[in-house]
Order: sequence, then structure tokens, then C-alpha cells
Amino acid sequence: MEIAHETLVALSKSWGLFYLVGFSLCVIVYACWPGNRQAFQRAKTSILDEDDTPRGPQA
Repeated sequence: MEIAHETLVALSKSWGLFYLVGFSLCVIVYACWPGNRQAFQRAKTSILDEDDTPRGPQA
């Protein structure tokens, strides 16, 4: 049984489209999940927690 090149291209394009849409939906659900809010809030402000004062004179 021989499969034409055009058939494989159409199949891979369709599968790729559904794969990317599904993956995008999973990422959006993960980002909006209420249990992840604290981790994202901590990541948003963590850069300011450690060193938010100016550096002194450098040698």
C-alpha cells in the first residue's frame, strides 16, 4: 500500500494544528488555575524581594 505525499502532508498539517491548539489550551488552563496563583504572584514580585536597593560604590 502506497500513500501519496500530498496525503501525508495534509495529515501532518491537520495533526499539527490540533496538537498546537490542544497544547495552547493546556497552557492557558495551567496559567489560569486558581491553585497556581500564589506561585505566579511570587514569581512576579521575587525580583524586587531580594535586592531592591542601589549598589554602593564599586572598587
